[in-house]
Amino acid sequence: MDKDEVIGIFRQANAILEGHFVLSSGRHSPLFLQKARVFMYPDLTEKLCKGLAQAIRAAGHDVDLVVSPALGGLIPGYETARHLGVPAIWVEREEGEFQLRRGFEIAQGTKIAIVEDIVTTGLSSREAVDCVKRLGGDVRCCACLIDRSAGKADPGVEMVALAAMDVPSYAPEEIPPELAAIPATKPGSRHLSVGKQSG
Repeated sequence: MDKDEVIGIFRQANAILEGHFVLSSGRHSPLFLQKARVFMYPDLTEKLCKGLAQAIRAAGHDVDLVVSPALGGLIPGYETARHLGVPAIWVEREEGEFQLRRGFEIAQGTKIAIVEDIVTTGLSSREAVDCVKRLGGDVRCCACLIDRSAGKADPGVEMVALAAMDVPSYAPEEIPPELAAIPATKPGSRHLSVGKQSG
């Protein structure tokens, strides 16, 4: 699957939004990839995640387990794991740091792919890598559907992206006037209290 096919699926789902957005990283951007609109459609999600599983294999990574950061990575992590034929688990924030909960365990030396949805700065990926390494996992790669940084994000291990886009994003103090003139919306999920949910 090439970049044009990936972007075509996002366009088909009306998931490429233009305006002024505050990303999960806290940076501001004129473009937002609303992957939730893609994940509404199991057939589109399956195409993307099958392609991502193939890209992970093509990069030479044979993994035993997929780990995803909650909340955004849950659906692509699960579906990519299905095409890799391995289990999928997730880490979630507790007091601001990723933790393994819900009875999940990682055996020492387990070969792991961290699977994300969209990467901008690589912060969630790096934090997930650090968490999994602390638990004894052997992180072979991070993988995502779209790398918004066009390869500049550094999760600390190889990044496997189904598509890369060079989408501008700005620190709050660097927002250009034409973007600042548009009211900002914050569509991301990082600051949801996922760790406080029951279960």
